[in-house]
Amino acid sequence: MRLRLPRRGLTVLILVTAAFASVPALSVAAAATAAPDSPVGQWKTVDHKTGQARAIVAIREVNGELHGRVVKLFHPPAPHPLCLKCAGALKNQPVLGMRILWGMRQDGNQWSGGQILDPENGDIYRCTMSVENGGSELDVRGYIGVSIFGRTEKWVRVGADK
Repeated sequence: MRLRLPRRGLTVLILVTAAFASVPALSVAAAATAAPDSPVGQWKTVDHKTGQARAIVAIREVNGELHGRVVKLFHPPAPHPLCLKCAGALKNQPVLGMRILWGMRQDGNQWSGGQILDPENGDIYRCTMSVENGGSELDVRGYIGVSIFGRTEKWVRVGADK
């Protein structure tokens, strides 16, 4: 069977479309092969009280700083939860897609200097992170003032828990 194209421009459009269709696959492959000592990638957050998976946060590096967004929610309290207790521009914004981690810079074996938002209570905390257990876990510590007054959560790299 022969496909007859009316114009040469359409052939170029088909080739360009086919080429860009593979870009998401390349992005996923690049994220999957992130260095094991880097927090860049996708992480499953776990509720410290119930042990249940809460969300997946995608962390990426932009100009030497790490930023993280919620890309998936497990068992949300409502179909499309909003950050009701957040302040300012984040108030009443959807939690899905929300940037909850920003400004983290590498400091030796850890990342610090940034902040993390808890969408449940709207509070923003100072934050440190370190990759543990061969790159399969991320210790995320949120605190106010001094690190001793805080809590550490253990996030699991997506794909490492198989």
